[in-house]
Amino acid sequence: MLNNQLCRLVLAATIVFPFAYSCYAAEAWFSPQSNNERGIKVTVAPQAIVSATWDFEVTLESHTQSLNDDLSKATVLIADGRQYLPLGWEGAVPGGHHRKGLLRFKAIVPKPRAVELQIRLAGDSSPRSFAWQSK
Repeated sequence: MLNNQLCRLVLAATIVFPFAYSCYAAEAWFSPQSNNERGIKVTVAPQAIVSATWDFEVTLESHTQSLNDDLSKATVLIADGRQYLPLGWEGAVPGGHHRKGLLRFKAIVPKPRAVELQIRLAGDSSPRSFAWQSK
């Protein structure tokens, strides 16, 4: 009886621990970041990277100007020195003072040690940079 319970406990730990650890590692690597310049706040919150695509939730907020940029053309993902263009933007259309959506990229295999998402909005002298290191 005790051996059966011990076997179940070991089996459960073997299944749950790797999943829990991978979720923790993804969460630690992909924490949200914000940038606030020229009256436009940009927040990027990477989503889990376990699928065929890597999704980045992007929020733009401004109280002084209309947000008209096409984020599928204003964004690039950099990993191991290579640039990747987004597959597309799913979210609010250009215009208005508040926009939110997902930038979707093809998954990079093997997983790079670091990634940098660059967003260049109209009027920015340089791109806004959001970078994450693998832990």
